[in-house]
Amino acid sequence: MMERPEHTISRARIAATYQLIRPHIRRTPVMEVASADFALPPFGMRLKLELFQQSGSFKARGAFANVLMRHVPPAGVAAASGGNHGAAVAYAAMKSGVPAKIFVPAISSPAKMERIREYKADLVVVGERYADALAASERWVAQTGALAIHAFDQTETLLGQGTIGLELEEQAAGLGTLLVAVGGGGLIGGIAAWYAGNVKIVGVEPAAAPTLYRALEAGRPVDTESGGIAADSLAPRRVGELMFPIAQRYVDRVVLVTDEDIRNAQEALWSTLRIAAEPGGAAALAALLSGQYRPEADERVAVLVSGGNTTAVDFRR
Repeated sequence: MMERPEHTISRARIAATYQLIRPHIRRTPVMEVASADFALPPFGMRLKLELFQQSGSFKARGAFANVLMRHVPPAGVAAASGGNHGAAVAYAAMKSGVPAKIFVPAISSPAKMERIREYKADLVVVGERYADALAASERWVAQTGALAIHAFDQTETLLGQGTIGLELEEQAAGLGTLLVAVGGGGLIGGIAAWYAGNVKIVGVEPAAAPTLYRALEAGRPVDTESGGIAADSLAPRRVGELMFPIAQRYVDRVVLVTDEDIRNAQEALWSTLRIAAEPGGAAALAALLSGQYRPEADERVAVLVSGGNTTAVDFRR
């Protein structure tokens, strides 16, 4: 009998994956900050700064897990991405000495496209949305036999992203709540599998791309709208099949934030801490600043700042 996803994406397998990818990734820092610095009521607040990861986002973890755990054919690897996954796969391929072809939609940010090119990958810009890039990538894989590395709906991707939970558990013992931005769900799925209900996991999505929110309402992954300011990282058409049973079991809730909320969070990170996060990277903090998630006074909350592939550091409007 085939194992259920929540069993295959287990703590033991995440720990083994961490040992494999550890020489190739950064152990990103956790910063303790005063909630008052963000004009929030008193509670314990920490930021897990995954924007300092190799390639500029958490995606490097899943990319290295795929390249190191799967057989890479002579045609190399291929990936479809809003940008961050593509940069991560390109980086992992470059460091591993294998070819990479990356497909991104036109909405991908110039900063992310530039990173992909810097990592010596063959970049193809196709279509307007992630789904267009994915279709083009699948055609390329069928033609060449390249190894497809999915941005979120792949066991190794989930295992790699789950290593954030392992690190954070060591860095912030006694954590009560973790806020995680959601796109296709590989990040929150891997982290939720690691904590397995021992920490309250709260997903944060743009109101313009409520993929997990709608899936939990429907009881299954469903197609949703996919727009908004964070569309290059948090707006696939639907969440992954592999992560969804994990989310049903271990994600406490999903809250929605507006584009304005996300912009405000970006500006707050820059003005308060001089951290330049991309829109998707700031989305989790937006849930706190907008009041969509309100911690209790004795709650210990961590916010995952997931990516920093942006050229914008002046958020004045």
